[in-house]
Amino acid sequence: MFGIVRPCRHGMCGGLFKEWMAHLCGLCLALRDEHGHASRLVTNYDGLLVSVLTEAQAAESSPHRRAAACALRGFKGADVVEAEGVRLAAAVSLILAAGKIRDHVADGDGVYARRPVAAVAERVAARWSTAGSGTAVAVGFDPEILVRAVEEQTRLEGVPGLRLLELTGPTEAAVAAAFGHTALLADKPHNRESLEEAGRHFGRLAHLLDAVEDLAGDRAAGAYNPLVASGTDLAAARRHCDDALLGLRLAVAELDLERRTLVRALLIKEIGRSVTRAFDMAEAAGGTRTGAESSKKRGREHPKAPHRDPRLKPDPGGLLSVMCAAMACCTCGLYRPPWDEDRYKSCGERCDASGCDACGQCGDCGNCCDCDCCSCDCCDCSCDC
Repeated sequence: MFGIVRPCRHGMCGGLFKEWMAHLCGLCLALRDEHGHASRLVTNYDGLLVSVLTEAQAAESSPHRRAAACALRGFKGADVVEAEGVRLAAAVSLILAAGKIRDHVADGDGVYARRPVAAVAERVAARWSTAGSGTAVAVGFDPEILVRAVEEQTRLEGVPGLRLLELTGPTEAAVAAAFGHTALLADKPHNRESLEEAGRHFGRLAHLLDAVEDLAGDRAAGAYNPLVASGTDLAAARRHCDDALLGLRLAVAELDLERRTLVRALLIKEIGRSVTRAFDMAEAAGGTRTGAESSKKRGREHPKAPHRDPRLKPDPGGLLSVMCAAMACCTCGLYRPPWDEDRYKSCGERCDASGCDACGQCGDCGNCCDCDCCSCDCCDCSCDC
């Protein structure tokens, strides 16, 4: 729901997490102020990277303001980013969310197979696409780049026999364009080439990890998945992800940044964790092959599924499921429905499950947040690095 970058307050220094939250709250408020409360449903973590990159290149390009109290912050005020980078993040989030909704409608996924739901979803997608395009134009970004990428992605999914990296191409192009535009917003045009390269690698990772996470479910439902469509197994997909991680790391190293720490924490550390988490979960679910061949044909059984908490209720589907998903999105994951596997886990348990160096296990701050300003026994330190 929120993307592949999923930072946790236990996984980074207190100062870094505060910076991250300033961008997250800034995006949420920008969506509300320009497009209404309903548009806050498209708030996602990956889109925030364009705001982070804009501020990292030139701090003066991202002014902050004091926001009023919010229930999601314990009815406290907060320092939030109010800049063109946040507006670009809002535009990208709206346009891509609209494209995803249309894709679900076209495929007839879940509740979208019902005509009344599909009709409402189409209207919402059209409204979000128009709103996002308007905001994109206002910050000097051509929205047609994203619209065409979404359309091309849909077209490629109907073409048989394509290789995996051909299928990820439209996503790579869309993210590259958004990342590259932050160089213009920050008045650092010499960064544009490296930012576009970073965007291509990040777009590839986002597409592949989404496919890996959905692999078991897509197989069971007979839905489209790029790994199955291209005949790619998890080992090959992991190699592509590792190559993209290396390319991303090299591209970030070439950037002229005034503030590098948060960018490194998100684009290198957190994405590396996401890769590990996605493939560990896929292998635990028995997704070690693509195509029709089963594990029995290879002489072994699927690994057992992780233990299910007996307190979890079954997902009822239908309107209630959609409403609960919307509630989880509106609260940035603070609310979790009774059938969510993370509902009864503490933050520390969720971090441990995702491979996070959390809850006092990281050793020292330099290993977990790439700073050298302190030496502590927990990532949640008070240094403002």
